[in-house]
Amino acid sequence: MGQSEAVSSGEDKSLSRRTFISGASIAGVTLASLALGGQAVAFGMSTQGETLRPPGAQSETDFLARCVRCGKCIEACPHESIFAIKDFLSAANGTPTIDTRAKACRMCHDVPCVPVCPTGALRDVEKPDEINMGYAIVDRETCISFKGLRCEVCYRACPLIDRAIVIDYRKNENDPTHSIFAPIIDQEQCTGCGLCVERCITDEPAIRIVREGWTIYENEQEGWVPSARENLSGPQGEGVWL
Repeated sequence: MGQSEAVSSGEDKSLSRRTFISGASIAGVTLASLALGGQAVAFGMSTQGETLRPPGAQSETDFLARCVRCGKCIEACPHESIFAIKDFLSAANGTPTIDTRAKACRMCHDVPCVPVCPTGALRDVEKPDEINMGYAIVDRETCISFKGLRCEVCYRACPLIDRAIVIDYRKNENDPTHSIFAPIIDQEQCTGCGLCVERCITDEPAIRIVREGWTIYENEQEGWVPSARENLSGPQGEGVWL
């Protein structure tokens, strides 16, 4: 065997070894990822995530058990409000969600995302006022309406104006010139569509959507916690959150 052939043979063997080692490393990472993914699925199925689901979703556990990631609800949404989660180590990977700040649910009159679901992960909703994705709460510490500046953007954006959101007109104890026009949410009427979040004018929205089972971070964001009805004036009704 000539010197050039020996060198070539040695390089081929070296490349083969490197290819094998590289392949083994990738395989190891892949198996580790699958294992972690399996843990994510195992634990994710038994925990309540804070992910806003399309209309018709029930509890997070029920939704994850039924959703087959077919994407039919995503295709059916005429406003492209629904998109798939991309997180390969999460049990929610590939499932549909809505980012209300980017593009909220438009509460279509025929709710087209629900009837196309083949497994009942989205169900029991035939018209907009039956939607129950959650409900809005307002942070009075950052909402400019509570600082005496008249805004009403969330109020005007609400599809259920004067039902889900009303304006509570009150005197500003710290400013005799400017009154407060506070947005008040009726939890029982609010569908959680998130149009108020999308339209909020503050950089970090002063309004957000929550649903039963989610954490409201009462210790960190005391402005989000509920206020008793009797402590508020105005036509706010039952289930009011500030």
